[in-house]
Amino acid sequence: MKIKHIAFTLYPVKNMARARKFYEKVLGLKMGKNYENAWVEYYPGGTACFAISTMVPQVKPSSNVAFEVADLDKAVKKLAAAKARLVAKPYETPVCRFAVYRDTEGNSFLIHAKKRA
Repeated sequence: MKIKHIAFTLYPVKNMARARKFYEKVLGLKMGKNYENAWVEYYPGGTACFAISTMVPQVKPSSNVAFEVADLDKAVKKLAAAKARLVAKPYETPVCRFAVYRDTEGNSFLIHAKKRA
């Protein structure tokens, strides 16, 4: 078996309206496809698919998806103003900075920014 690429990243959600409000209003993602409001897809950056769905069981702990931002500090301030649940404060590595949050359904996600050269 050879993996060609990642088809999508999926987060299970219990409350689609609440989850959509978070991802669309707080994170600013634009909905790409909506299948009967049970499976909703977003294409941040144009190609990679991030989906949320009420059709799959909740599995804990959830996996992480990292959303790339241009300015981590600005994103952290926006998430704080929206009262997003911070899991790990901004952390610096040799190549990037990131912070970890939880969405309204308990899934964790990263806000990630590459270091400027």
